[in-house]
Amino acid sequence: MSGTHRGTFEALRAQLREAAATFADGPDALEDILLGLVDDVDRAAGEPLEIFPVCHHSPASAIAMARRLRQKQPKVVYLELCEDMAPLLTELRNCRLPVAVQAFASDIDGFPAEWSPLSVVAPVTEASAEYQAIAYALDTPGVELVLVDRSSDHVFQWDTRATRPEEPGADEGEPGAPAADEEAALHGDAVGVEIGDLRPRFAQLEEHLLRHGKVRHWSEWWHQYVELPLGDGDHDTYRQVMFLIGSLFRRLAPGDPHRVRVDEDRERHMWTRMREHLAATGTDPADCLYVCGAFHAASRVEEFGVHGADTYRISPRTATTWQYGLIPSSHAAIEAQFGLAAGSVSIAATVWAKNVKRTRVEPFRLAGQAGTKKTKPRKHTAAPAPTTPAPASDKLTGFLRQPPVLDRLDETELLGWSVEIVRAARRNGYLASTADAIAVFETSILLAGMRDRAKPTPYDFQDAAVTCIEKDTVPGRRDVRRLVEIMLGGDRIGKVGYDALPPLARDVHDRLAPLNLKLQQRGVQRALLDIASRPELQQCSDVLWILRYLMPHGTARPIMGERTLGERPIQESWDVALGTHQRALIELGYEGVSIEQVLEQRLRRAAYDPQATAATVLEAVEDATLHLRGRRLADELGTRALEVLSAERGVDGAPEVLRRVRRLLAYYRTSEPVLPPWIESFVKAGYAHYCTLLPTAFTDDDATVRQVAAMLGFLFSMEGLALSLGCDRTQLELAVAQSHPADPSKTALLWAAQQQLGHLSRTDLRARCDELLANPLVVPAYPRYLSGFVHALEPVPGLTDFVVEAVSHAFGRLPDTVLLPWLPTLITTLRSGGADLAPLLIREAGRIFPGRLGALDAWVPPWQAPPEPETARPAPGAEGHRRGALLAAHPATCDAVADLLGCDGTWPTADSHPAGAALAGRHPDTAVALEALLSGT
Repeated sequence: MSGTHRGTFEALRAQLREAAATFADGPDALEDILLGLVDDVDRAAGEPLEIFPVCHHSPASAIAMARRLRQKQPKVVYLELCEDMAPLLTELRNCRLPVAVQAFASDIDGFPAEWSPLSVVAPVTEASAEYQAIAYALDTPGVELVLVDRSSDHVFQWDTRATRPEEPGADEGEPGAPAADEEAALHGDAVGVEIGDLRPRFAQLEEHLLRHGKVRHWSEWWHQYVELPLGDGDHDTYRQVMFLIGSLFRRLAPGDPHRVRVDEDRERHMWTRMREHLAATGTDPADCLYVCGAFHAASRVEEFGVHGADTYRISPRTATTWQYGLIPSSHAAIEAQFGLAAGSVSIAATVWAKNVKRTRVEPFRLAGQAGTKKTKPRKHTAAPAPTTPAPASDKLTGFLRQPPVLDRLDETELLGWSVEIVRAARRNGYLASTADAIAVFETSILLAGMRDRAKPTPYDFQDAAVTCIEKDTVPGRRDVRRLVEIMLGGDRIGKVGYDALPPLARDVHDRLAPLNLKLQQRGVQRALLDIASRPELQQCSDVLWILRYLMPHGTARPIMGERTLGERPIQESWDVALGTHQRALIELGYEGVSIEQVLEQRLRRAAYDPQATAATVLEAVEDATLHLRGRRLADELGTRALEVLSAERGVDGAPEVLRRVRRLLAYYRTSEPVLPPWIESFVKAGYAHYCTLLPTAFTDDDATVRQVAAMLGFLFSMEGLALSLGCDRTQLELAVAQSHPADPSKTALLWAAQQQLGHLSRTDLRARCDELLANPLVVPAYPRYLSGFVHALEPVPGLTDFVVEAVSHAFGRLPDTVLLPWLPTLITTLRSGGADLAPLLIREAGRIFPGRLGALDAWVPPWQAPPEPETARPAPGAEGHRRGALLAAHPATCDAVADLLGCDGTWPTADSHPAGAALAGRHPDTAVALEALLSGT
């Protein structure tokens, strides 16, 4: 451990001892804390390897970093960032900040399965010290950037709890409340890693600071009491103050053993990596700069320092495969993920721009990065020769004693804010006026005075604007607080450039190029695809349909056109928002090199999931047929569907299985010369499977009428194909005979099945319904029988006219006390489970009932109409002799029929063959049959 310069802060130590004796009843504990703070500052300031403490997204840290880098020009920059993210930092020059460096793993090995997918992000903004260090190291020749923090694998590996970590580690901000804007969810549920998360972990301390500082949240306290005073401080003052704050928050943190262990392990890990690099390269520590959070800069671990006694053993990584990339970020996403006040990052960006202009410090920016101005390349000047650094002077005592800097009121700036917020409020529906601008101006000054501030801060102005402009309701999508955030800096949203995208994302952009859309632009764009006149747009349609399946809702939304089995599109219209959902597209690139590969993987994953049902596997088969065209995957998943169906013991998925099998059969019958073997086996196995389950389903209370009707629908509609494949119809007849339901609706369904099998005539079925209506004890349950008949239209659509008849009887004979409560049940039944059945009833009713109101009085239902009387017809024999003579007179007719039947020869006439003419006369039935053949009756 490096030695400390005990004489530097002796005066401060003496003052703190006096303060501890004066203000504490038991001075020992307080004196230990106060003197420990000074010891931490002294030790950190005396390290041979210069430590640069930072706070994440702090303009003061960024300005101090830029100034120190130009002054010291270190040869090696050690940065507190996940060491496995180093190769990706060069891609930052192809992006527009803010963006986040992401490590992503969907196929995990060594972690609990419920944690998947794993995601770690490290946001980078221009107003951050880490970006200044990265830009300096990447664009300065001869400078090496070394990331020394734990890897993404260790972020999860060090959390020994049994569930996925919900409370991030030392530099991982705690997730804030979910934000309403979609930009706040750009990071998803990733674990965030920041350089320098500096916030009290002791709740009482934070509450004390906020109360006495007369502020509402931590971001405002930091801005007022740390950010502004340090904005113009020199290097030594900045370092000592940040060391002091880090030590204070560290010593007053609650003693959570797990969190303390993670903090200390991270510090040992970073110092171990630095010692390894120094030993391997022989670099002088004086030529290095260690950039870390102020919390870790005040570390007290044994290995603190370059010359630690023992080498810390770093555990190996797990077998998890990690993918790396850049994803777009935003100010709102950073605030939401790390629990910062809304608008604080935007305000920091504004303060950064003002500090750069005021201090005239030239910041570092990556060459070629979007949004940066072109500047002449700087000539690299050699760093000064390393010398033994002189002990730092005590700047901390003077900083703590100096009175608050009274910054004079900038009336022009505040007036401009007031006018601009009124203009923005009017654009968003508020009835704001010039009087409101004056009120906001005066209220801002009043609030600043009440909070002991000479100049209103952006937070004071925000409170004043809400007080003066916002009324009872918010007329638009944004409230006044959000309008102030936008006005003071806006929620900047980053963008990952084309060159930094993964191969899958670039492939999507290339394949959608014929649409001539700005795909990286945020917002919704309309794409019109006239495929009939431009066949090359067919591939764009294919890509959009796959993106609709894989990406979040709204990425690709069809306005006109649909994709169904057996149909080819002619024209389509799409709303495309690929730039808005760029993060989701990038994460697709972690799963494969093309969207077809990712789709195939997801379909296989869904089909082979342990919880997969036959219906979900058939859905995967249909999706594979729709989007991947080829038969290979569809046949494989179809075989899997057969296996899942054979293992099922319930009938919950029967309706979905029936619907999808019918659709697939119709497609294969029209597009393929023969049916695929898997679907023939599926029909054969399904026929036997549902026959076996049918008796149990009729008596099972958990099986609904719709599910049993779907089983019967499968058996009856697939019966022809199943019998041709070797199934036995006797199995179905036995299953129906063994079914004895007690529920009225299932009983009606059973009667319909018996009628379809020929075991029950239409007359007997009508007689049973009449008996039900005639029995007063059964009348209240009659609507349930009708519900069963309605569901029976699925397996027996030929009963449509009978169902219309039964419903008509119910309306005519049921009492109102039974009929009226049943009507809502009938409507909801048809809407939820009978959407395909209602059109059958409507068409049949339209055919039977009169179309005009005037004809209703004289209308007689067909089931009540008397039978038509039979007209006298000639004897079959006489009619046959007459037709035989007619055939003999016109032999050409018989010749044509003979040719149709494949017979040779001519019809014998009376002249050529008297015996043939006599033959027709002796068998008149032949002539009658021929007439029926020709007339089609």
